[in-house]
Amino acid sequence: MQRFFKSILALSTLSSLIIAPIFLSIGAASAQPIPTKKGTDASYVGAGIAAGVTNGGQSNDSATLGGNVAGRVKLGSTPFSARGQINFSDKTSAIIPYVSADVGIAKNTNAFVGVGYQFVESDGKRTPSGNKDAVAVVAGVESEVGKNFLVYGNTTLGINAYENSSASAVSLNGGIGYRFK
Repeated sequence: MQRFFKSILALSTLSSLIIAPIFLSIGAASAQPIPTKKGTDASYVGAGIAAGVTNGGQSNDSATLGGNVAGRVKLGSTPFSARGQINFSDKTSAIIPYVSADVGIAKNTNAFVGVGYQFVESDGKRTPSGNKDAVAVVAGVESEVGKNFLVYGNTTLGINAYENSSASAVSLNGGIGYRFK
């Protein structure tokens, strides 16, 4: 139970750190409102860190720090995207393809939620998002910070993602992406 509260606290803190700068950067209102397009339609590929914040309670499934590679392809003019993420550790990696629904929340900034499946290359070996294949739910934010660059962050929940345990895995992921479209 104590681990659950620590996870909730960590997720709340990360969410605050990601979302607060977005709202603070909106700025003061002017006399002449300038119409701005909310959200981004960028397709990109990026890399960064991945931190597992949960433990399945068995040997070889402790929380671990690693990296991630992530990508997004916007699906036409729909509010959906095809995405992929690889969370890796020094032992193996979890490949997570998923589809997301995207909502523009500020200029050049999206919030998204998606669902997919994680494939752990070597079941039983730890990654930031668990140590076995599992359904994955992802929620995050992405924002363009330059002409061709974005920052992104997400939380990935692997449902029943540990061997010999019914525990779910949570990883916090973030990085910098390069816009290719």
